Amino acid sequence: MGANSSSLSELPENEYLKKLSGAEAISENDPFWNQLLSFSFTTPTNSAELKLLEEATISVCKSLVENNPRSGNLGALIKVFLSRTKELKISAECQNHVFIWQAHNALFIICCLLKVFISQMTEEELQLHFTYEERTPGLYGVEHEDLIEELLCCLIQLIVEIPLLDITYSISLEAVTTLIVFLSCQLFHKEILRESIIHKYLMHGRCLPYTSRLVKTLLYNFIRQERSPPPGTHVFQQQTDGGGLLYGIASGVATGLWTVFTLGGVGSKPTPQQEQSSPLANQSLLLLVVLANLTDAPDSPNPYKQAIMSFKNTQDSTAFPSPSPHAFQINFNSLYTALCEQQKSDQATLLLYMLLHQNSNVRTYMLARTDMENLVLPILEILYHVEERNSHHVYMALIILLILTEDDGFNRSVHEVSSWHSEKWCRELALLFLAQLGKGVPCCEGLPDKYLHTNCLAALANMSAQFRSLHQYAAQRIISLFSLLSKKHNKVLEQATQSLRGSLSSDDSPLPDYAQDLNVIEEVIRMMLEIINSCLANSLHHNPNLVYALLYKRDLFEQFRTHPSFQDVMQNIDLVISFFSSRLEQAGAELSVERVLEIIKQGAVALPKDRLRKFPELKFKYVEEEQPEEFFIPYVWSLVYNSAVALYWNPHDIQLFTMDSG
Repeated sequence: MGANSSSLSELPENEYLKKLSGAEAISENDPFWNQLLSFSFTTPTNSAELKLLEEATISVCKSLVENNPRSGNLGALIKVFLSRTKELKISAECQNHVFIWQAHNALFIICCLLKVFISQMTEEELQLHFTYEERTPGLYGVEHEDLIEELLCCLIQLIVEIPLLDITYSISLEAVTTLIVFLSCQLFHKEILRESIIHKYLMHGRCLPYTSRLVKTLLYNFIRQERSPPPGTHVFQQQTDGGGLLYGIASGVATGLWTVFTLGGVGSKPTPQQEQSSPLANQSLLLLVVLANLTDAPDSPNPYKQAIMSFKNTQDSTAFPSPSPHAFQINFNSLYTALCEQQKSDQATLLLYMLLHQNSNVRTYMLARTDMENLVLPILEILYHVEERNSHHVYMALIILLILTEDDGFNRSVHEVSSWHSEKWCRELALLFLAQLGKGVPCCEGLPDKYLHTNCLAALANMSAQFRSLHQYAAQRIISLFSLLSKKHNKVLEQATQSLRGSLSSDDSPLPDYAQDLNVIEEVIRMMLEIINSCLANSLHHNPNLVYALLYKRDLFEQFRTHPSFQDVMQNIDLVISFFSSRLEQAGAELSVERVLEIIKQGAVALPKDRLRKFPELKFKYVEEEQPEEFFIPYVWSLVYNSAVALYWNPHDIQLFTMDSG
């Protein structure tokens, strides 16, 4: 790629790149390709490194865009890559480093070029560029292969068929990244793409039969979390005696073009971040969530989403329901472990949401686990450290908890498994109670506060009948949240009253819509009262701390006793406050906290259960938005855009979302 280049600034003048991007057609059999592809480098590991590379090569890319209709060199490069991948599996088995090295370099150049092409033209124009080729006399009128479909199929085959070894790691990663780049046309459209040329290729024709194998491989890449091998492994094995034949070939053809760049050099020491991370796992997960969120075609559903919805455990011997064209089996125990360990990333939380929401096999398996705390505590950690998370990540965490709390067995396990009875658990659960009501959970763009409030409270409502031994901190926070709502309610009422008085003296200014604000606040207040009521009616004797907190703040509930919206649900709360207040008065003044709790426990046994009115059990289910793609597709691509691994896009080119929404 340039024996004479020694810095990024010299790349635009590199003779091989200038020839590739020039107007002269290069035959697929030209020795030029061996020279172009014989460069050694460590694949860029973050967007900053790729930004430097793209800025240095943008003039070359634009030159190819201009000249490719005459030269067809993009197509020639792709054909060279396709011809070399035919023997890639054998090369991996035979440890043919040079062959894999050059195939990887070809794919790396293709990926870099594609990214520029896609950012600067429509899909129709891109498709046209794949048809340009060198005109050979006597071959006019001959039907040629569809290069886009050929390349897409080749990339998928490479991912699912080539064994993952140290020498194939980089080319596997590059294949996954190139598929993401192919799909990145969505980034350059403000509207959700519902009819995309690339989508059609991936969801129909030759790519379709590979659907289940691709999804399975991407999942296993995520599960295994294979770390990137030491830089240079895929190029050659340097020997202590000065190097063998392979080292001589590599160093002779490529004179360190990449080794002196800020991108890192062959044999350079990996950073701690590189040592601890798995770029292939990260990119595979990003590609998986992108594929699963492609919009359905007019004539057929998204096959990748179907595969996500239908796969089963390897230990499940029951037959797949018919028809299940994209079904497969995977080890659920390994998947569960990986999901528990990776919840710090948005995309892992998004995958967990997709599986719980869409795959009943996964949901049933997870809810049957006896170690659910390993999954739930990392989810609660997202809420506990909410200031470190973006709003969409918080939203996903809340929805996952809501889905889990739809199951009665899960709700029982929350309070029965001894390992969960820790102060940390209680404090984190209490912070969940606070949701977004003035306590730090940011609002997702495009989603009203009410949506997060109600989903969070719905999860609490689902658990409320199973509350057991609520920690004093959790009980206090429940009542504190109700106090906050009560103050907001009174404030809006006062504003509405003042506004109404002002309108009597002035007919010009329109009245603010305080009625809508009141309705929202009263809806949330009612949910809080229903949660408290459900706990009292079903497990009063198990929760003395909640009764204590109720009595301590009993004045808060006075104004709601006669409110028409709350009279029914206030009956039990009013009864409990009156009953225990009377017993405390009989016990005398100056009671210690321990004595008050003792009286509450004795009173809970003495209070006849039939005096508490029974209400239907609270049960809320998560319902996806009417057009979920309007939320999920921008979210998924914001994750890709912000990924630190091997992708960079100019923010000025992005149309799908604003830079602060990611």
